[in-house]
Amino acid sequence: MRLTKFTDLALRAVMRLAVSGQDDSPTTREVAESMAVPHAHMAKVVTRLQHLGVVEARRGRGGGLTLTELGRRSSVGWLARTLEGEEEVVACEGDPPCPLRTACRLRGALREAQEAFYRTLDPLTVAELVESPTGPVLVALSAGRRTD
Repeated sequence: MRLTKFTDLALRAVMRLAVSGQDDSPTTREVAESMAVPHAHMAKVVTRLQHLGVVEARRGRGGGLTLTELGRRSSVGWLARTLEGEEEVVACEGDPPCPLRTACRLRGALREAQEAFYRTLDPLTVAELVESPTGPVLVALSAGRRTD
């Protein structure tokens, strides 16, 4: 199972925000820079995370991004499932549709494996993702940000 780049960026963004202090609200650009990804990609990710209620964004001077309480206690499995959508591992109904689709056992097995993948992530929260040794690395990545 492979997560999309979008989900990968979202998980990295929430991890970065999870180590931000009360007085540290990085901008989307700063999160993108610390994660070494294009600003435009991170902006799309942040917008989606806002719609999910995981991230709060404030505009203007003194603005920035903060992880909401929902975001902090969110299950990584829930977040990955939500961001990945309900798409199946294989496209049996593609063009042309797979000739085995009506009698295929592989499709069900892959769906079961996909769910097992998410179930493994369900007990893990975003807050737990940033415990040592990850948290200190994320803090170091954000060092040198703006000081205004």
